[in-house]
Amino acid sequence: MPDKPGSRSSGFDRRAFMAGAAGSALMPIAARAASEDARAPAAQDPSLPADVTLNVNGKDKRLNIDARTTVLDALREHLKLTGSKKGCDHGQCGACTVLIDDRRVLSCLTLALAAQGQEITTIEGLATDDRLHPMQQAFIDNDAFQCGYCTPGQIMSAIACVKEGHAGSEADIREYMSGNICRCAAYPNIVAAVKQAAPEIMKG
Repeated sequence: MPDKPGSRSSGFDRRAFMAGAAGSALMPIAARAASEDARAPAAQDPSLPADVTLNVNGKDKRLNIDARTTVLDALREHLKLTGSKKGCDHGQCGACTVLIDDRRVLSCLTLALAAQGQEITTIEGLATDDRLHPMQQAFIDNDAFQCGYCTPGQIMSAIACVKEGHAGSEADIREYMSGNICRCAAYPNIVAAVKQAAPEIMKG
């Protein structure tokens, strides 16, 4: 507020004082932020190739791929393991299911970089010599597929379903296999296959 006529000016400018005080308070913060920015490493361009080692079906595979590559694309496009299918590519159909450290994983939503140091098992890694995995054999015995497109993902998910302890009843099997879509509607046969294979998988 300006001084009244005839009053003696104090010589104190409140606005200038507040502005100066605020600036002084912010200086250390700005200086610290600038210092931290200088120390931080430059972010790597995600489009540049990255060296990746994936353990797939018991063997290490070294790749130089785009850092944004998914496990599914690494398997299909780079390792030529085309058993895992690209269905919706949005994690909704289950056709791309693989096992990572014995857990079922949607490979279309999982970055290859994130899977390093873990064991990836695909449909190609189930059979031993000339003997099919019990779940593969059960799918054949129970005619649990028609077009076969979803079958690799169904089998991988079914193995995990059994190992998770969710194959005790038909209701449980349906519930815990519900993330895998079969457009041919072979669901009763899939349930029968899981029931057949479960005792042998749990015994082994």
